Amino acid sequence: MTTTLYLVRHAEAEGNWRRTFQGHSNSDVSEKGYRQLEYLARRFADIPLDAVYASPLKRAYETAKAIDRAAGLPIVTDDGLMEINGGAFEGVPFAELPLRFPVEEARWDNEPWAFEAPGGESMRSVYERMRDTIGRIVRAHAGGTVAVASHGCAIRNYLCFAQGWPIERIGEVGWCDNTAVSRIEFGDDFLPRPVYLNDSSHLPEAASTFALQDWWRSVPVTEEDRAAYAARENADAGGQAAKGVKI
Repeated sequence: MTTTLYLVRHAEAEGNWRRTFQGHSNSDVSEKGYRQLEYLARRFADIPLDAVYASPLKRAYETAKAIDRAAGLPIVTDDGLMEINGGAFEGVPFAELPLRFPVEEARWDNEPWAFEAPGGESMRSVYERMRDTIGRIVRAHAGGTVAVASHGCAIRNYLCFAQGWPIERIGEVGWCDNTAVSRIEFGDDFLPRPVYLNDSSHLPEAASTFALQDWWRSVPVTEEDRAAYAARENADAGGQAAKGVKI
C-alpha cells in the first residue's frame, strides 16, 4: 500500500516580493501569486486527489483552492501546517534583521537549527510540529493521495525530516520557489520516501518569484546600511534615537 503526499509551498504573497518576514502574518497573495496559482491548478488538473489540506493563513488556503480546483474536495485547515511564528521578526524587512536582531539573524542564516526569534517559535519546534502533523494526515488517508499547502520554512523542516536528517542538517535543505511541489510516498511503515523535491517546472520564468531574487546569497551589512538605518530610526523617533535597538 502506497500513500502519496504532494507538499506545496504557497503562492507569492505580499511579504515575499516586499522581502519582509511573514511568519504568522496573514499576507495577501500578490498579483504574480495569482498567476502562479493558474499554472499550479493546471499541474494538478489531472492528478486524482483524495484530500486537500492547508495552513489556515490566506496565502496557503488560496493555494489549496487552486490545487483543489479540479477535484472539488472540501479543504481541511490545520494549524499544524502554519509557518514558523516569527515573534519580533514578524513584518520586519529582511534587510533590517541584522541591524535590529544581529544575534538571532545570524543564527537564522548560519545555525538555523538553533534559531528562535524573541517571542517566537523555535526551529526545532517547527521540525517536530511538521513531522507530527504530516504523519497524522498521511495515516488518516492511508493508501490515498493527499495535497498539502504550507509555507517555506515549515516545508523546509519537513523535507529535512523526510530525507532522514536531524534538525541539525536543515541548512542543507534548499529553499523552494513559491508554488513549488514535493512528492513524497509512504509505504506500510509510513516512513517518508521522497520522489522529487521543490519542483517548480510548471512555472515559466516570468511567473517565478525566485527568478527575480537573489536573497539566498549572503550579502554583508555595510556601514552605509547602518547609517541609513540609524537615520530612519532617528527620524521616526522625532530626532531621538529609538531605544532598545542595537546597531
